[in-house]
This record gives sequence, C-alpha cells and structure tokens, in this order.
Amino acid sequence: MDQPKIERMLRLMTLMSGSVEYTVDELADKLDTSYRSIYRYIDTFKSCGFAVEKIHGNIYRLAKLSPRYPDLDKLVYFSEEEAYLVNHLIDRLDPTNALKAGLQRKLAAIYSSTSIADYIDKRSNAANVEALSRAVREKKPVRLVRYESGHSGQIRDRRVEPFGFTTNFIDVWAFDLEDGRNKIFKISRMEEVEVLEDEAWSREAEHERLGMDVFRMAGKEEFRVRLRLTMKAKNLLVEEYPLAERDLTADGDAWILDTGICAAMGVGRFVAGLAGEVEILDGEPLRAWLREYLQHFSKDFSL
Repeated sequence: MDQPKIERMLRLMTLMSGSVEYTVDELADKLDTSYRSIYRYIDTFKSCGFAVEKIHGNIYRLAKLSPRYPDLDKLVYFSEEEAYLVNHLIDRLDPTNALKAGLQRKLAAIYSSTSIADYIDKRSNAANVEALSRAVREKKPVRLVRYESGHSGQIRDRRVEPFGFTTNFIDVWAFDLEDGRNKIFKISRMEEVEVLEDEAWSREAEHERLGMDVFRMAGKEEFRVRLRLTMKAKNLLVEEYPLAERDLTADGDAWILDTGICAAMGVGRFVAGLAGEVEILDGEPLRAWLREYLQHFSKDFSL
C-alpha cells in the first residue's frame, strides 16, 4: 500500500474515532477522495478486526473501548505459546466454516509484527494442502506425519500416494501404501505433510476415487435413505455436514433428507445421536446398522 493511502486511512481512523460525527460524503471531502474509497477503507477496517458502528444514515464510527479495559497493546499481544494455541484451535475448524477464513485473516492483519503471524503462515491446513497439491502434480508419495486415525484411534505416520481432493479441500484421496487400499484422509488430522522428493508413485494404476456421501463416508456401494428431521435436527445436520443442504426439502414444520449413502456408519451415528428428532422413512441398511449398533451399545452399559 502506498504512503498517501496509508496516511489517508490513518486520518480516517482519527476522524471516525473523534467527538464529531461525519457522514461518508463529509469524510470524502476532508480526505480529498471519493465516497466509494471511504466505504472501501471502512471494509478494510472491518476485515482487520476493528469494530465499526453505523450510527444512523451514512455515519460510521470506530467503536471505543470502555475505560475499564487495559491498553490496546496489552489486548492484542500473544506470547509464542498463546499464538500457537489460538491458531491451532482456529485451524481445526472445518474448512467450510464461514468464520474460519475471516478469523485467520484478521489475526494475520493485526498480528503481522508478532509471533502469531508465523503460526498462521506455517502451521495451518493451508501448508498441508499446498504440499499435497504439489505431490499430486508431481506424482510423488508423501508421509502424513502423526496422522490421527478416527477408525483405529492411533496417531502415527502414514505413507500414501495422494491423487485428489474432496470438496473445499476437507479430505484428500490417497492410496495407502501400507495396506494397499484407496482411502480418504482428513487434512485437519495431519500434523504435517512431508513430500518424499526422491520417490515417485508406484501404484498409480490402482488409484481410484470411491463414492462419498454427504456424511463424508466413502464406499463403492450406495443405497438411499429418506429421513424426516425436526428443525433442530435439520439445523445440526447442515452445520455439521453443509453438503446435505442440497438434498433437503421442506415438509410442513419438518424437513426431508433424501440422499445417497455410501456407508451406514456416518448417517447412523447422526441418527443415533438425535433419537426423537429423526424419523427413518426409507433405508433398510440404515435400520439394520442401528439395530446392531444399539444392541452393542446396550451391552456396554448393561448393569
């Protein structure tokens, strides 16, 4: 950003936080710029984390801190440990979460001179996606460092050949060189991705993308389910599995989910966790899975 623009933005911040209320047009006149530029500057303030209040009409002000709060420099500083923890928590949000990108953008803008910027740039899913993308382009295997497996419950390194991504880079399709199968690996569960520079794919002919349902379960066979959901169940479904929204239709005070399922486990866990909020209209494989699941569950907690 050039120096005149920086000076103009600093002057605008001063005017918007002073005792006089100016309209956008008045601010534009004082700064010798257009009203469109004023709105752009205001949007920049918002994206950097500043609280901008609309007083009335086209009058905007920067919100002030209460006198009981400490100085600004004490509010925005993060130690190295705090910086790592804050970004680690944000980074574990699902990539489809609308808040995630905004939070990291604001942190990067505000803390560009402190240690948190290093973690935003280097210790994030973005770095792993970049490494995986390069491995796909160059047809190289990778080591998934300390991958957290939801199925085995183990944390260990995995050697795989990545060959594609799912929607919004939530998961990566890869051939597991250890057990010779195509699998989906969640990018948020990878501590680091190490590209094996001196190696090349050896099992490319066996790479195959399986189907994947809205509950992020993969498989070759697909069956359909129809569920009637309460408003509560519908909201929880869309928040946890955003792609399910395209298969939802309103039905009075309820919602109908009609979708293809690759494996009963994903939808089964969702239904089991919302007993009384979801009715199965169609889907015998789902009913069979739930009967077995509930029978096993009742044994674990029998008195």
